[in-house]
Amino acid sequence: MKQVTASGQTVKDAVQSALVQLNTTEDHVDIEVIEEGKKGMLGLFGSKRAIVKVTVKEDPVEQAAMYLKEIAEAFSSDVVVSTKVDNHAVTFELSGEKIAMIIGKRGQTLNALQHIVQVMINRQSDTRFRVVVDAEDYRSRRAATLEQLANRLADKALKTKKLVTLEPMPSYERKVIHSALQHQSGVETFSDGQEPNRHVVIKPLKK
Repeated sequence: MKQVTASGQTVKDAVQSALVQLNTTEDHVDIEVIEEGKKGMLGLFGSKRAIVKVTVKEDPVEQAAMYLKEIAEAFSSDVVVSTKVDNHAVTFELSGEKIAMIIGKRGQTLNALQHIVQVMINRQSDTRFRVVVDAEDYRSRRAATLEQLANRLADKALKTKKLVTLEPMPSYERKVIHSALQHQSGVETFSDGQEPNRHVVIKPLKK
C-alpha cells in the first residue's frame, strides 16, 4: 500500500505535495486530513501547516490478478497471467507448460478459479465487474464443442420426440447452448434444477 504524509500551507497544498510524491491523481487516492492548519497573526505568528495522509487506492483488478497468480502457481510454477479490461469486463488469460492441470476436467478447475476471482474482485470494488478466467483459449474451444453438442442433441430431440437433458453446467455454458439453439426450428430450450446441478433441457415442439 502506497501512502505518504505531507504538509503545506493549506490542505490543498499538502494534498498536491502528496500527489506529486506518489505520482498519481486525486481520483486514485484516499485523503485523511490530520491537521487543517491556520494562518496565524498577520499570516506569520502562530501559524500551523496543514497535514494530510494520502493513500493510493488499491486497484481491484491488479489485486485479483496477483491473487489468481498465487493460486495458479500451486499447479504450475511458470504460469503467466495477462489481464485485459474492456469497460467492466475483465479477462484473465493464463498460460504455462502445465496449463491442462489448471483447466481441469471439462474446465472444472478453471471454472472454480473464475468463481473465486469474480467474488473477490467485486467484494473489493464499488464497480461490478464481469470476470472471465481463460487458459490457452480454452473458453472459445469449449464454446465450439458445446455448440456442436447442442445441435447434435437437438436432432436427437426431434427424432425421438422426447426431452433431452444435458449435464449440469455453469450459467455461461448454459447460455452457449441456449444461444446455439435459439433459432433452431422445432425445439426450445430452458434451464432446470438448482445450482450447482442446474442444466439445460431441449424440448421438441409439437407441430
